[in-house]
Amino acid sequence: MKGVTMAECTNLQFVSPFAFEAMQKVDVVRLASLGDPELRLLLPCLVRMALCAPADQSQSWAQDKKLILRLLSGVEAVNSIVALLSVDFHALKEDASKEQQLRHKFGGGSGESILVSQLQHGLTLEFEHSDSPRRLRLVLSELLAIMNKVSESSGEFFFKSSELFESPVYLEEAADVLCILQAELPSLLPIVDVAEALLHVRNGSWFLCLLVANVPDSFNGVCRGLIKNGERQDEESLGGRRRTDALRFLCKMNPSQALKVRGMVVEECHLPGLGVALTLDHTKNEASEDGVSDLVCFISGLLLGTNARVRTWFGTFIRNGQQKKRETSSSVLWQMRRQLLLELMGILPTVRSTRIVEEADVEMEPNVSVYSGLKEEHVVKASALLRLYCALMGIAGLKPTDEEAEQLLQLMTSRPPATPAGVRFVSLSFCMLLAFSTLVSTPEQEQLMVMWLSWMIKEEAYFESTSGVSASFGEMLLLVAMYFHSNQLSAIIDLVCSTLGMKIVIKPSSLSRMKTIFTQEIFTEQVVTAHAVRVPVTSSLSANIAGFLPIHCIYQLLRSRSFTKHKVSIKDWIYRQLCETSIPLHPQLLPLIDVYINSVLTPASKSNPEATNQPITEQEILSVFKGLIGADSTRIIQHNGQCHSITAQLLMLYYILSYEEALLANTKTLAAMQRKPKSYSSSLMDQIPIKFLIRQAQGLQQELGGLHSALLRLLATNYPHLCIVDDWICEEEITGTDALLRRMLLTNTAKNHSPKQLQEAFSVLQVSHTQVMQILEHLTLVSASELIPYAEVLTSNMNQLLNLGVPRRILQTVNKLWMVLNTVMPRRLWVMTVNALQPSVKLVRQQKYTQNDLMIDPLIVLRCDQRVHRCPPLMDITLHMLNGYLLASKAYLSSHLKETAEQDIRPAPNNTLGLVGQADAPEVTREELKNALLAAQDSAAVQILLEICLPTEEEKTKGIIQSAVATNNMGVEEEDNLLCNLREVQCLICCLLHQMYIADPNIAKLVHFQGYPCELLPLTVAGIPSMHICLDFIPELIAQPELEKQVFAIQLLSYLCIQYALPKSLSVARLAINVMGTMLTVLTQTKRYAFFMPTLPSLVSFCQAFPPLYEDIMSLLIQIGQVCASDVATQTRDIDPIITRLQQLKEKRSGWSGICKDLAYKNGARDIGSMDPDVQLCQCIESTIIEIINMSVSGV
Repeated sequence: MKGVTMAECTNLQFVSPFAFEAMQKVDVVRLASLGDPELRLLLPCLVRMALCAPADQSQSWAQDKKLILRLLSGVEAVNSIVALLSVDFHALKEDASKEQQLRHKFGGGSGESILVSQLQHGLTLEFEHSDSPRRLRLVLSELLAIMNKVSESSGEFFFKSSELFESPVYLEEAADVLCILQAELPSLLPIVDVAEALLHVRNGSWFLCLLVANVPDSFNGVCRGLIKNGERQDEESLGGRRRTDALRFLCKMNPSQALKVRGMVVEECHLPGLGVALTLDHTKNEASEDGVSDLVCFISGLLLGTNARVRTWFGTFIRNGQQKKRETSSSVLWQMRRQLLLELMGILPTVRSTRIVEEADVEMEPNVSVYSGLKEEHVVKASALLRLYCALMGIAGLKPTDEEAEQLLQLMTSRPPATPAGVRFVSLSFCMLLAFSTLVSTPEQEQLMVMWLSWMIKEEAYFESTSGVSASFGEMLLLVAMYFHSNQLSAIIDLVCSTLGMKIVIKPSSLSRMKTIFTQEIFTEQVVTAHAVRVPVTSSLSANIAGFLPIHCIYQLLRSRSFTKHKVSIKDWIYRQLCETSIPLHPQLLPLIDVYINSVLTPASKSNPEATNQPITEQEILSVFKGLIGADSTRIIQHNGQCHSITAQLLMLYYILSYEEALLANTKTLAAMQRKPKSYSSSLMDQIPIKFLIRQAQGLQQELGGLHSALLRLLATNYPHLCIVDDWICEEEITGTDALLRRMLLTNTAKNHSPKQLQEAFSVLQVSHTQVMQILEHLTLVSASELIPYAEVLTSNMNQLLNLGVPRRILQTVNKLWMVLNTVMPRRLWVMTVNALQPSVKLVRQQKYTQNDLMIDPLIVLRCDQRVHRCPPLMDITLHMLNGYLLASKAYLSSHLKETAEQDIRPAPNNTLGLVGQADAPEVTREELKNALLAAQDSAAVQILLEICLPTEEEKTKGIIQSAVATNNMGVEEEDNLLCNLREVQCLICCLLHQMYIADPNIAKLVHFQGYPCELLPLTVAGIPSMHICLDFIPELIAQPELEKQVFAIQLLSYLCIQYALPKSLSVARLAINVMGTMLTVLTQTKRYAFFMPTLPSLVSFCQAFPPLYEDIMSLLIQIGQVCASDVATQTRDIDPIITRLQQLKEKRSGWSGICKDLAYKNGARDIGSMDPDVQLCQCIESTIIEIINMSVSGV
């Protein structure tokens, strides 16, 4: 049917592209060059142009108009067109409107017509015998009837037989009338509606082209209207095919707009056959032998683009086209497939089939190969064709014919040149074989495929070396082989889809034959592992190298434990690849290290516990870090002819930390299997500049991906002393903008200072401070890594800074430099500092401590020279090291507990008959012992620090003298007393204790249950912000049986109530008062004295913080006084007046001031030297009441 549609217009004269372009541009010269047949088609527009008054009044148009008139003067048909233009179109329009109303009223089938009445003959004869006005009415009536039927058809196509549009004799006259009608009555006959109506008559495409040629500006509007009203699938209906043909004729008339019309097709998702047909027409006109054709690009864009709607629409066109049993030569789909096949065959190196190979096998000479190479200029086009066929078959559901399958297999198994494009082509061919295994259907084709795969294996190294592409197809082969061996078919499908760049459905069952070929004929598992080790590592591996690399293959083999199964050592390959890395970090490196560590520690099977890989040796690890210290921020360190990037060093650090963590995590499992893998020595860890590397990684977070965060996690777990918050804050200050400004001030003279000069300056420190100060100030301007060579000189001379007369500025500068060094080399710096600050040789024999010694016993840090305790800058350093080593000790003991976990599993000889429920008892006991040791260690450190806060005898004496002077000078010297070294050290210690209490509140509880001198309570409560947590356990502390703890608890509470006057403090204070009242009734005379003498002053603080407690406290004091009086009643009567006065004070509040003065006078006159405890206690009660009264009076 479609052939008939195209053939109906074959004998008609169409407007040529040359003539249409001349009409568009109104190029009179070109129009004059046209022949009479072509010029005849354009007469309606040219005559109107010549007769109508122009809008352009320019001289040039006047000249052109003369040429047009001259051109028309010799054409006879012009007279009939002029006669058509002389009709009264206004009356014609009114009659047409009336006829339309009549049709709407009586229906489209009404025989009445206002435009044409009393037809004596058929339309053709009437048209022949009619004058111009009647001709216009005849065509208009027929056209309106068709348009009306189109509007009522609801989208269903119909074919209207009309003599006017079918008679070849009057086609030109009918076309003239049609063009004049549309031009003069545009509102009545919109050109898009006229075009739609013409599709339903014979020769409609010809009439449409003439109509548009005479109104060239309407081309885009007509095309868009026809496409928008078109069918989604044009190949399925007569109307769709006629519409497609009409638009193709229009695009042939105006080929410059063909691709724009194709874009409209895709935009509307209508008429896919038209889009393909226009592309085929364009491809024939713009054919290129070497480049990728427009047809391949267009269809690839539809199927592989991001628009799912377009993809589905075109896929439906392909599927429906295969189901129709039409003449193949007339189908657009068939033409498309034929054109693609011709393009494919055009680039094949040799057009041959497997049958030719089969016949030639016997007679072929041994050195002659039937495999011809693919030309280099055809490789890109071949890759594009392969991807297109993959999309057609995988997405659109195209079923290839035998010929297409044969030629595709020939192309896929061709051998391209060793170029990057060739590598890409081989990868695509291989993935297409996996995705569409049905292309290989005969044994000959299977043999051809196996030979091609063998060639791939053989030529892989040559391709990689020649093409310069690191990600070659050899790695993909190896990876697929490993997936087949481990039966990871879904991974193969993902790999194929990723390489092809499209998501297609591949059934795992379709890979069964390929799996057999790979696992049994080409790549056995042993061959895979042996080949993988020989694959060279990727040089400068980074995330910039895309594709499938050797690292992917090794990763999969490590996961499947193939290396250990076949006893192939992979350690050297892993080490070389880690050393050959650069930034940005390749995302496969961290998973590779993790799975490698697992293969080192965990056996492949319980039956063979020795089946593990070898770990990287300590010598190899050290060779990566050799020369790193003192290298500033240089990212590549060279030694012994080798270069190791910062990436390699960070990866090796990640390997060591992850290895140690995994070893500790699997200790129990390994002990049960009687395996004890090697652990890296502590000396190795001491030689690795961990903090320096972490600082380098911090500046490369974007390039390192997740490596920096992974290192921080491992560091926080295994080296918490390197993750102190204060250090990070200090580091931010050191690496900020201030540091850049300071480096700008760095002069060449300052840069020339050497460690030797600094040592010489320290040697004359007692004589001159200037040289040391100058060098130290210059050193504050250099970077942390440049300070590393000066670390030993700075630490070794710290003991000289303890001598009298050293300026405070030098001490503060040394502290600042030490903190800077702490950001890059904390562990080594701490050891050197601890050894340098030991007491002098005269007092204690010096001992060089190691890192291990300090982690086992962190209190060594506090066994320093006593002068450090009164040197705030050095005490700050000491406290920093103490905090670090306390954290390090916790991590050390935890790891030690895990390392010796086999002791929990090994049964004790005397517990062979133990109870069933006691299996976990040893583990719990060891964990409790560790916690007890850590608690004792922390509390001991706190107690020592609190003891340091106590003033020495010399300071006490000095304090008494200063206090007397301050009294005489009315407090002038008080400020100096507050700024003394002791006060500064106390502040530093309180800050550290606050951090420790917040980190673990149990330390605070333990320390206060142990107790400390009450003289320190004002300092600790005011100086440690976290002391309020003591309110939680004071009731428990008061309930202790020891009298000393009860006394300490009440004294502590008194200071806490003043500092934190909270409802909780009030309730605890009430409890304390009640407890004191209870204790009064149960204590003996001696214990009563020991309990109440130190606690009675605390009642003053209770009253000061909480006035509502006044009544309870006064009652308690009277009770205590009465008890004491009763004990001494038989000995003396002097106590009675005191009790009487106390009672008066409680009952009568007037005259407090006089009573207080009288009491004070009498107390002074009384013999205060009495040794009787009860008498002393009564006097203490009296003074307590006086203090409360004075406080109340001053408050009022």
